[in-house]
Amino acid sequence: MLRVSLREIKMDFWEIYDQYYPRVRSFIISLVRDEWVADDLSQETFARVQASLTSLRDPTRVSSWIFRIAYNLCQDHFRSVKASTRAESGDRTATEPPGQPTVHQALEQHQMGQCVQAQIDLLPESLRTVIILFDLMELSHQEIAEILEISVENAKVRLHRARKQLRAILEEKCTFEVDERNVLVCEPNCSERK
Repeated sequence: MLRVSLREIKMDFWEIYDQYYPRVRSFIISLVRDEWVADDLSQETFARVQASLTSLRDPTRVSSWIFRIAYNLCQDHFRSVKASTRAESGDRTATEPPGQPTVHQALEQHQMGQCVQAQIDLLPESLRTVIILFDLMELSHQEIAEILEISVENAKVRLHRARKQLRAILEEKCTFEVDERNVLVCEPNCSERK
C-alpha cells in the first residue's frame, strides 16, 4: 500500500509540474525580469512543491498554493538582492529585461508591449504583482487573495487601484497611435525625455 501511495504522489507531482511549470515560470519572469533568476526560482518552487506535496491539505487549492510558494521565493530574492546591493555599493540600479521575442505574436506586439511594460514597472510592487497575477497569469480574485494572503475584496481593490494608477501613468507618459498595419502602438512622449 505504501508504495502505491508514493507512486501516486510522484505521478501527481509530475502532472502538477507539467500543468503549472510554464505559468509559474512566466509569473516569476514577470516579477524578477531576469530569465536566469527565473529558471532558478522556478526550479526551487517545484522542489518545494515536491517536498511538501504530501502536506497539501486541500488539493483544490493547488494552483494558489504553488503561486504562493513562487511569490514568496521572489520576495526572498528581492530582499537578498536589495541587501547585497546595499552592501556592495549603496546604490540601487535597475536592469532592463532582455528583449527576446519568442513567438510571432511577441514580434507583432513588441513596440507596444515594451512601452506598456516599462510603465507597469513604475507601479509599486504590490500593485504590479496584482496586475501580473490577474491580467497576465489569468488567476481569479480568490487565487490572488490566497497567494498574497489578503482578502478577496482587498485583491479587487488593489487591482482597481493598479489599473487606475497604470492608466494615469500611460496617459501622462505615452502616446497611442494606430500604425500603417492598423496596429495600436504605444510610444513614450517626447516631452517626457529630458
